[in-house]
Amino acid sequence: MIKVGIVGGTGYTGVELLRIMAVHPDAEIVTITSRSEAGMPVTDMYPNLRGYCDGLAFTDPDDQQLAECDVVFFATPHGVAMRSVQTLLNAGTRIVDLSADFRLRDLSVWQQWYGMEHEASELAGEAIYGLPETARSRIREARLVANPGCYPTAVQLGFLPLLEERLVDPSRLIADAKSGASGGGRQGKVAMLHGEVGESFKTYGASGHRHLPEIREGLERASGGPVGVTFVPHLIPMVRGIEATLYADLKDPSQFDRLQALYEERFSDEPFVDVMPFGTHPETRSVRGGNMCRIALHRQENSSVVIVSAVIDNLVKGAAGQAVQNMNLMCGLSETAGLDIPALLP
Repeated sequence: MIKVGIVGGTGYTGVELLRIMAVHPDAEIVTITSRSEAGMPVTDMYPNLRGYCDGLAFTDPDDQQLAECDVVFFATPHGVAMRSVQTLLNAGTRIVDLSADFRLRDLSVWQQWYGMEHEASELAGEAIYGLPETARSRIREARLVANPGCYPTAVQLGFLPLLEERLVDPSRLIADAKSGASGGGRQGKVAMLHGEVGESFKTYGASGHRHLPEIREGLERASGGPVGVTFVPHLIPMVRGIEATLYADLKDPSQFDRLQALYEERFSDEPFVDVMPFGTHPETRSVRGGNMCRIALHRQENSSVVIVSAVIDNLVKGAAGQAVQNMNLMCGLSETAGLDIPALLP
């Protein structure tokens, strides 16, 4: 049985990790930390876990206790993991970081977007970007995995086959994405109150969002060269889910008829990517609570523009579920362990 620790377990990604790990057949949570809630039983904060996490309580972070784990998840704000993971790596513990501390190769760009000095540059060079659909073999060997962001996961998976096959103009990519309110985290923020987001719809970060450089790096890895991408996120009045509508100009419109088969072939062996029939419309409710990304292709009449719709649950495939998927790969477990469950409807 794999022994697992969670650093920072009181946010939405923390409870998703607990929910998934509670039924994982090959791993168990042995420690979960929270400075603010140390001593509180987990089931007092998350009553949905009664009967699953009884006896587990939040504790103050303790390096020795965490070092006894096989894998530790960091579900912490940006800037925490980079100061903490070296001690655990030295002890032989593997790390999956759900923050952005190790997602970007260019640390000058990271410092620009996150407003602080990076304190673990040598580890940033070692960390593997944990999108399993592109880096499965490297994840299996990794000590430190940077779990992708939610928007970047949906956008990269949607564009991936087009860029890998060099079928579209990489300088003219557009990602129009929408997320539920849980993407803003569990902290108390006036802008995220139900009275503020209910019955409303807005864009944010249109002049530049911190997920943009991560999206750009990922798409450049897929295309093998520079890309020009416009990314605009939106907040919609639902709890969870992301829908990304993606646009790209096909270099040769005569290639359009092969795209459906291309997508189906590219993702045929991927357990958590579902290519839907051409012209269908993936719904966020069809992935709620599950680790699946559903994708569909569209084309408007006489247009050379490929339209891709991709949906994920931002807290599962966009965060905790993908983190467990990475842990499974790192530990030689079945990739789908703990994750092979249908989404929730209604």
